[in-house]
Amino acid sequence: MNPIEIIEKYYPKDRDVFEILTEHSRDVANKALQIASMHPEMNLDLQFIEEAAMLHDIGIIYTNAPDLDCHGVHSYICHGYLGHDLLKSEGFPKHALVCERHTGTGLSLQHILNSQLPIPHRDMMPVSLEEQLICFADKFYSKTKLGQEKTPEQIEKSLLRHGEETVARFVAWRKLFLGE
Repeated sequence: MNPIEIIEKYYPKDRDVFEILTEHSRDVANKALQIASMHPEMNLDLQFIEEAAMLHDIGIIYTNAPDLDCHGVHSYICHGYLGHDLLKSEGFPKHALVCERHTGTGLSLQHILNSQLPIPHRDMMPVSLEEQLICFADKFYSKTKLGQEKTPEQIEKSLLRHGEETVARFVAWRKLFLGE
């Protein structure tokens, strides 16, 4: 599987969103692979990590996020499940789960219901170590400040607005993946 070929099916190469998506995704993939290389004992699937990290945000094209050159009709929070549906239709159900489960530090069904989010009512928490690692690595990079890596402290501060549970998951991943 070539993630760039899949992205090119949905993203015109001459649009800003193509560059934003691919540059952000490459940063996330590199971060995830760097962390994975520190943990041979986890037996992580490196090829899957690279592919899924490159595709984790493929659903943004369907959202209304003009700063990212996305002019769809859906709220940005929907990009995860929209990417899931796209990759599932392409025949990549395992990669699709990464799309759906990477938002924030994952979205529990209870959080979706309590927050009345406009997304399907199902648990969207990362399960496998690969899903958790990609979700963790994604927090280090923004699509609006390409190439600028955030510190763990900056990430934790920004996650506070989503509640202590979200920060606690990030801190647990920080300990698991970085030993901090």
